[in-house]
Amino acid sequence: MPSGRYPYRHALITGASSGIGAEFAAQLARLGASLTLVARRADRLKNLAQGLGRQYGVPVEVLALDLGSEADLDTVARSAGDRERPVELLVNCAGYTATGLFGTSPLERDTHQIRVNVVAPVVLSHAVLEGMRERGHGGILHVSSITSVLPMPKTTLYGAAKAFLSAFGESLHMETRADGVHVTTVRTGLTRTEFHKVAGVDTSGLPPLGWLEPERVVASALRAVAKGRPFVTPGAFYRPQPFLLGALPRSVVRSMVRRTYRI
Repeated sequence: MPSGRYPYRHALITGASSGIGAEFAAQLARLGASLTLVARRADRLKNLAQGLGRQYGVPVEVLALDLGSEADLDTVARSAGDRERPVELLVNCAGYTATGLFGTSPLERDTHQIRVNVVAPVVLSHAVLEGMRERGHGGILHVSSITSVLPMPKTTLYGAAKAFLSAFGESLHMETRADGVHVTTVRTGLTRTEFHKVAGVDTSGLPPLGWLEPERVVASALRAVAKGRPFVTPGAFYRPQPFLLGALPRSVVRSMVRRTYRI
C-alpha cells in the first residue's frame, strides 16, 4: 500500500461491491480518501460503505446502478463530472464475462457486456478528464488483465474488451501526462475473488502458483498511478509475461492457450 499522504482525495470506483473493486475501496478509505462506490448490488454496497465509514471516518456515497444501462451510466457520468465534488481518482474496475462460444448466447447479453467492459470506462474517463486537466491533477486506473495479450476463446468478448482497455489506457497516458493527469492500466493475473465462479469459468487447469490476493493487486495499482506509470502488472509470476507473450509467434501463443484452457 502507498505510504504517506496519498495524492488523490476523492475516488470513484466502479465494480465496488466485491473482489478487487471492494479492495480498492478499503485501501483508499484507509488512506483517507472519500469515496463514490458504483455497482449493481445495493445491499453489498451499503454494507461496505457503512463499514468503511465507521472504520475510517471518510464520506462514502453509494450509486447502486447498472453500467450496462445507458440511463444509469449517464447518472454515474454526471456524478463523475461534478465540479463541486471533483473526482481526483477514477477506478474503472467494473467488468464481467460469460463463458461459451460466441454467437450461441443472446445478443443482448453480449452487448450488455460490451457496455459494462468497454463503453463505461470510455464514458467515465471522458466525464472526469476535463476537470482533471483544468486542475492539473488527477488519476485514472483501468483494471485490465494479462488476457489482453492473449486470444481468449470461450470468453471472446472479455479478452477483446481487456485488449481495448490496455490500448485505450496507454494512448490516454500519452495524451494526458503533460497535463498532470496520470493514467495507469493494471494488467491483473489470476486473483482470488468470486469472478471466475460467477462467470462459470473452469480454473482447474490454471497454474496454482499464479493466484494473487486482491490486496497485492490493489496496492501495486495505487502506487503505480500515484507515480504516473503507464502500466503495472502485479506479481512476479506475471510481470514478464506481456513482453514474453508479445515476442512469441502467435501460433505458439494459441497452442499455449489451447492447453491451459483445455480448448
